[in-house]
Amino acid sequence: MSQTPSPPSERSIAPSPSSRDGRRRARAWLAAALLAASVWAGPRPACAAPPTEPHVATPTVTVPDFWNPRSRGERVEAPQTGRAVRFLTDDEFPPLHFAGPDGNPTGFVVELARAVCEKLTIPCTVQARRFDTLLDALDSRQGDVVAAAIPLTAALRGKFLATRPYFRWPARFAARVDKGLPVPSATALAGRSVGVMGGSAHAAYLKAFFPKAVQKDFTDLAAAEGALKRGEIDYLFADGLNLALYVGGQEAEACCALTGGDYLENRYFGEGIGLITRQEDGALSRALDDALQRVWDDGKYTELYLRFFPVSPF
Repeated sequence: MSQTPSPPSERSIAPSPSSRDGRRRARAWLAAALLAASVWAGPRPACAAPPTEPHVATPTVTVPDFWNPRSRGERVEAPQTGRAVRFLTDDEFPPLHFAGPDGNPTGFVVELARAVCEKLTIPCTVQARRFDTLLDALDSRQGDVVAAAIPLTAALRGKFLATRPYFRWPARFAARVDKGLPVPSATALAGRSVGVMGGSAHAAYLKAFFPKAVQKDFTDLAAAEGALKRGEIDYLFADGLNLALYVGGQEAEACCALTGGDYLENRYFGEGIGLITRQEDGALSRALDDALQRVWDDGKYTELYLRFFPVSPF
């Protein structure tokens, strides 16, 4: 009886703002986010697409729902400290957090934090710092909340508090649009080639749940995307955020599309990201959690998601 392989231990599959691929992705995401923001005309219903230029095909944008309606309770007020709550973020990782045209921090995470502050009716400030210094700055009381793409892990929860996830890193399949390939399943992928990053959580997941697929390992995501575009592999299985950018960007030249559903198993792909506070600030963490629920309930989350994700990874 074969044993199910384990995912890489404590490995984050989130795109890193400090990596070469992460910075390349970030620049492209910034261009897309600014284009979407420049033509944004206000809130739209869930699953609607943000406006685009007339010659651009308009895809359906799926807005993820991470919220449990049964978790709603009485409104939680933020503790009154007599000063603004200081949010810390990074400004080099679009569409989640980046420097806007005026130089101030913006992005999906930053604007979500501002929406939370509005719900709590508390003054807030947002300060950008280098990504790898954010938790140290929080620990040393240079800020009160980290709002950035830092994955929630057991190690992090051992030192800090965090709200429920407000964003997660889905794994997705992509395939060429002209091949007529079936929607991925354990049966459909039998004998078909699938590109993955070697040694990644995606590779482990593919081996465990699509054992008859022909796994092709790559060390560089751009190389894997190129192989998909040239038809050298049938599918690519990777981080949905990066794949959404690729298939919707100029590099792909409309060769490929996401196919099948999203994969969100915590054991392989993590819990996602939340608002992080110090352990002694439990009252603030609970208030942030409650405000996130209310931001979802009133449609503000959907508005922000559609603004900053011109192509959805979900």
